[in-house]
Amino acid sequence: MRKALPLTGETVIFTGTPKSPEAAELVKQYGGSPVSIPLIEVEEVLKKDDQQQLQRALQADWLIFTSQSAVGAFRSKMERFRFTSSSFKGKVAAVGTRTAAALDKLGFSVSFIPTVFSADVFVRQFKPSESEQLSVVFLKGSLAGSLIREELPFHVTEWTVYETKSATSAIDKLIKQITHKEQVSVLFASPSAVDVFASRVAPLTTWKGFTVCAIGHVTERALLKIGAPVHVKPETYTLVELVHALAKRKEVFLNESN
Repeated sequence: MRKALPLTGETVIFTGTPKSPEAAELVKQYGGSPVSIPLIEVEEVLKKDDQQQLQRALQADWLIFTSQSAVGAFRSKMERFRFTSSSFKGKVAAVGTRTAAALDKLGFSVSFIPTVFSADVFVRQFKPSESEQLSVVFLKGSLAGSLIREELPFHVTEWTVYETKSATSAIDKLIKQITHKEQVSVLFASPSAVDVFASRVAPLTTWKGFTVCAIGHVTERALLKIGAPVHVKPETYTLVELVHALAKRKEVFLNESN
C-alpha cells in the first residue's frame, strides 16, 4: 500500500507577496493544494531625487538589503537610470539566501549573510573592519523598523525604496478557505501580513481549526502578541523550509494516527 503524502488533503495558504513558485510547487509535491491570498502588496517608491540617491548608494562601502522586495525596487531604479552592478565597487550584505540570490541575478556578489535571517541577528553579527569610516546604505521598505540604523555602531543612511500596503480584496476568500475547508494551514512570512490578518480576518473567525505557520521568530512574536498559536516555525527562515517543516509536522500526525 502506498504511503500517503504528508500534505494530502491540506490547503496551504500563502499570505505574503508572491515571489517564487518553489514553495508552492513543494506543497504540491507533498500532496497539498497551495493557494496564494496575499494580505500585503509592495510598490516601488518613486521620488524626484531617485537618480541622485542611486548614485550615492553605488558609491557606498556597503549596501544592506533585508528583503527581495528591496532588491526588486533597486533593480527597477537601476534599469530606469541605466546603471549596472559594474558601477558599484563596494560590498553587499543580505538578510537571507533568497535576498542574496536576487542580488546575484542582478550581478552583485554578496559578502555577508547572517546565520539567522532576521534584522536583530544581523546587527549582532555584522562587524566589518574599520566600521567608523564606512559609508553604509540600508535599502528598506516603508514599514521597516529602526533596528539596523540604531543598533549598528556606525552611521547608516536609510533609503526607502518600496512601500508596503494592505491587500484586502481577497479577505472574504481567505475567511471561506479557513472556515469551510477541513484541513488548512496558513503561512505568515512577515509581521505586516499578521497585522492585516489580525484586523480583518481574526475578528470574523477563530484561531482554532487551522495550522498557523511563521517563517521566523519575528513573525512568530507578532502572532503571539495578538494571541495566536504558532504551530510551525522552521530552523532556516525561508518559505521553502517553512513548507518542509509543515510537512514534517503533518507526517508525525499521520504516523501517530496509523
